[in-house]
Amino acid sequence: MATQSSAAVISAASAAGRVEPFPDSKKPIGSVRFQPLRLSLSYCKSGNMSSRICAMAKPNDAETLSSSSSVDMSLSPRVQSLKPSKTMVITDLAATLVQSGVPVIRLAAGEPDFDTPKVVAEAGVNAIRQGFTRYTLNAGLTELREAICHKLKEENGLSYAPDQILVSNGAKQSLLQAVLAVCSPGDEVIIPAPYWVSYTEQARLADATPVVIPTKISNNFLLDPKDLESKLTEKSRLLILCSPSNPTGSVYPKSLLEEIARIIAKHPRLLVLSDEIYEHIIYAPATHTSFASLPDMYERTLTVNGFSKAFAMTGWRLGYLAGPKHIVAACSKLQGQVSSGASSIAQKAGVAALGLGKAGGETVAEMVKAYRERRDFLVKSLGEIEGVKISEPQGAFYLFIDFSAYYGSEAEGFGLINDSSSLALYFLDKFQVAMVPGDAFGDDSCIRISYATSLDVLQAAVEKIRKALEPLRATVSV
Repeated sequence: MATQSSAAVISAASAAGRVEPFPDSKKPIGSVRFQPLRLSLSYCKSGNMSSRICAMAKPNDAETLSSSSSVDMSLSPRVQSLKPSKTMVITDLAATLVQSGVPVIRLAAGEPDFDTPKVVAEAGVNAIRQGFTRYTLNAGLTELREAICHKLKEENGLSYAPDQILVSNGAKQSLLQAVLAVCSPGDEVIIPAPYWVSYTEQARLADATPVVIPTKISNNFLLDPKDLESKLTEKSRLLILCSPSNPTGSVYPKSLLEEIARIIAKHPRLLVLSDEIYEHIIYAPATHTSFASLPDMYERTLTVNGFSKAFAMTGWRLGYLAGPKHIVAACSKLQGQVSSGASSIAQKAGVAALGLGKAGGETVAEMVKAYRERRDFLVKSLGEIEGVKISEPQGAFYLFIDFSAYYGSEAEGFGLINDSSSLALYFLDKFQVAMVPGDAFGDDSCIRISYATSLDVLQAAVEKIRKALEPLRATVSV
């Protein structure tokens, strides 16, 4: 297959309806113009820019059908108000480029590059061979829920019964069902930024209002208790915490969580949704503290975890919720009408994963060792680039890097770089490195890099990033 330019491939993919770069944006971004309508990219030349990716708005398919038919094909306002995930947009763009012969370095998706541990995969295979392929209980296999209870007791100091556990098709489903179960129209969901891309949209699906509290890179992107206290009102219903954090890799120390807990205790309506999906991917001396283990927080906390990250099981789609019995029951009722139980095969694999030992045993420890080596390389290498700011992550497998010193620069053959989206597109279009713009996570000064890939790939990526930034220095004061 002949290798095509990045811009030409993205143009063709968009024309085919496969990708829509950042369709929620209404402002010009680098060499791409964005409109609020559905986008179709085209390859073009403009001025002295030799290669541009341009976006032209066109009516969406439903509107086209409605204009030529008496059938109402319009979409609901609830769905139309949702913003697409920029993580998925960039990931799909990168995949399209690779399939077309463009050698893209993919650092966008939050997916381990390791295979599912052999013993876990074999448990799934054996489930198929033994005919364990039928529906399970909506709440999940009793065997798996008991194993989760044991894990929570041994690793997190939390005592739950199986009827306080709900197994779902991934932690994302667990999170959404928890938000829908406890939030009413007009409630406020408190979300520290940077945040995982789906938190704000899940709040909106519940007709709740996301209240975003910015954090600072100088404070390792950790929530300041004073900022939290200043934002709480009688409408505050849910605080979402993620530690270790996606996208920053920050880990909340126990002392800070205790300060936050004391504030929460003053507000009778306020619950906590604790996203602990990265708990085993943590770098000593940092340690993980489950929010529900803090004084007086057990009844207020909905703990979400899963198997995707630590056990490299993203495609198995398996997560779970632990919390007060009546809330878990409400989430189970919702799940029963949405998807029913998780895959029987994945659940058997989940039992095997929890059988690997505390914190995943040596199998997970080896993965974490590799992640740490990669983190150390990136922090050192990228930290040497003039104008780049980094908060060293203590967990997960992400770097959230401040590149804002380069905003306002002009890239030859691309155009103005004035925010994280334009810089991310510049890296992808001109240097074939796929990363996620920080505005997707509520902080436009940064870009997220996933280092869930080999050290060789990361070394190549660093060289490309250096080369990409070098010509920009001449146009800005770095």
